[in-house]
Amino acid sequence: MTAPAHHDLVALVGPSGSGKSTLCSHLLSALSLKLSVSYTTRAPRGSEQDGVAYHFVSRASFEDLVAHDALLEWAEVHGELYGTPRALVDKAQALGQGVLFDIDHQGARQIRAKLPSLTTILVMPPTWAELEQRLRGRKTDSPEVIAKRMQNAAKELSYYAMFDYVVFNDKLADATRDVEAIVRSQRFRMRFAADAIESMLRERR
Repeated sequence: MTAPAHHDLVALVGPSGSGKSTLCSHLLSALSLKLSVSYTTRAPRGSEQDGVAYHFVSRASFEDLVAHDALLEWAEVHGELYGTPRALVDKAQALGQGVLFDIDHQGARQIRAKLPSLTTILVMPPTWAELEQRLRGRKTDSPEVIAKRMQNAAKELSYYAMFDYVVFNDKLADATRDVEAIVRSQRFRMRFAADAIESMLRERR
């Protein structure tokens, strides 16, 4: 017997260029997880759609969410507010669905304080040279922006000790397999299976 799927609460964290977004897409399809879509006060960019990339709201609306304790975590980044909705997680768990959080280390730390069963996975680039090559290969950022992303990556990775697992994304196929294996393994943790075992024992007595 496996633990109910609603125990799948997973935070995937990694710097830009680590391949985190690709791994998130795989987990969503392979394990039928529900992506936690954050609220933000920033304006949509390009073809971003409300409710898909983010829930775009006014600052007043965001502050109202904070006042009513409707967010599991929130932070201000470059003058804009970002936060994770509590209602989505509550609804998903009620339906027996797992939830995937695509957030930074600060968000993961705040969510874990409220949801101790959260599994945190740090996605690492294999080397600094490879990370820089990936960022340059996108051909979307200026050298100054790339330098800033590299600086932010170093800061993000310096919090490595807080994570449960680390996956080095050298070969995407291997990293995909490893991340999926980590999430699946959590369903067999004793703290999740104990109730089911006790139920079986009661039936036997």
